[in-house]
Amino acid sequence: MVVAFMMINYADKSVLGLAAVPLMDELGIDKSTYGLISSAFYALFSVSGLVVGLLSARWSTRTLLLVMAALWAVAQLPALAASVPALIAARLLLGAAEGPAASMSMHALYAWFPPGRRGMPSALQIGGAALGTAVSAPLLTWLIVNLGWRSAFIALAITSATWCLVWYAVGKDGPYGGAAGAAGAVGEADAGSPPARKAGARDGAPPAGGAPAPPLSRLLLSGTVVGGVLSAFGSHWALAMSSAWLPVYLQTQLGMAATSASVTISAVSAFSLVLLLTVPAFVDRRKRRGRPGRAIDGFAQGLAVLVSGAALALLPFAEQRPLQLVLVALAFACHAVALPLHYVTTAAVVPAARRGAVFGVVAATGTLPGMFVPYLTGRLVDGAASEATGYSIAFLLSAVVMAVCGAVAMAAIRPQRDARALGGEG
Repeated sequence: MVVAFMMINYADKSVLGLAAVPLMDELGIDKSTYGLISSAFYALFSVSGLVVGLLSARWSTRTLLLVMAALWAVAQLPALAASVPALIAARLLLGAAEGPAASMSMHALYAWFPPGRRGMPSALQIGGAALGTAVSAPLLTWLIVNLGWRSAFIALAITSATWCLVWYAVGKDGPYGGAAGAAGAVGEADAGSPPARKAGARDGAPPAGGAPAPPLSRLLLSGTVVGGVLSAFGSHWALAMSSAWLPVYLQTQLGMAATSASVTISAVSAFSLVLLLTVPAFVDRRKRRGRPGRAIDGFAQGLAVLVSGAALALLPFAEQRPLQLVLVALAFACHAVALPLHYVTTAAVVPAARRGAVFGVVAATGTLPGMFVPYLTGRLVDGAASEATGYSIAFLLSAVVMAVCGAVAMAAIRPQRDARALGGEG
């Protein structure tokens, strides 16, 4: 259900980009205005992620996910009015409802798995995002081409509502959350079985009889958390550009038809999914064998963002179609590896009682690029001498930002060191 939740989440994100060309043509809007509509999605995204992360100490994650998905269904409906204000309102509501989605669904997932077993579940959760794009791109494009772009929004509203009904029936909170999670790391290791949640335990409560969790500010300023935020920042920079502009770029700059562009996007998402299912699993195996190493936690995150940035820098200069497609795949797939791993390293240094709040703050800061990257890209394309030049400038700027984020992540992330200092699970 968590994977399905993330699949819907990313289908919601991608639908505007898939519908961008017919939508801009019908409404007669320029790329700057379209970029503004895309950026509206992230206007409340980070704030809501932060607020809900702090509330997660008191509210059940089962309830939080249910409310979020219900709002996703409602948020698709204003788009049917087919006006710029309605589209902005729809994306504002959707962004507010999806801001906490990744962090809270990860928090819910971690409540079902002990430390040392979270890399693959994290990859599956983030993999749901890649799978959602891979599956939804051709289906939504078919609806857009054959039934009009509004039909894609209606389909997503129905899908979110259906998920809510199923989740209401089967969704539960796991035994490794909050106070139980703090005890579970020891209990599971000693007894080999998951701990039972103590009566009255809440996600934000400190472990009974244990030392109080460090202040939130100290946790957030640790090198591992800062490095994880930067790897997420670089990854979300590429993600914001791809969800808003990759379908448009493929059609207007590489000359693809809408269906061909959707197949390319599906292939990129499938490649991303392969990386998500292999790299975190490799990291998990090394940890279980007692060989985490200084580099393994931060190196994979930083390198993933660096590779994506390098591919973006080279893309404007590629002339052969096969090379262009390879660079598109590297640029918009490799960065995704950082998304599950930055949660894994953050969880390693943060006590379970603080995990929901820290995840909310990490998600709020790591996703900030979405607030301005789509609009900035539209402005650069509209203001350049040609669209091709505008995309080149946007790609090169993205490459510089991602290179800095990746390099700092590789240097700063030290989970073992910070876990000892902060009382994390390690």
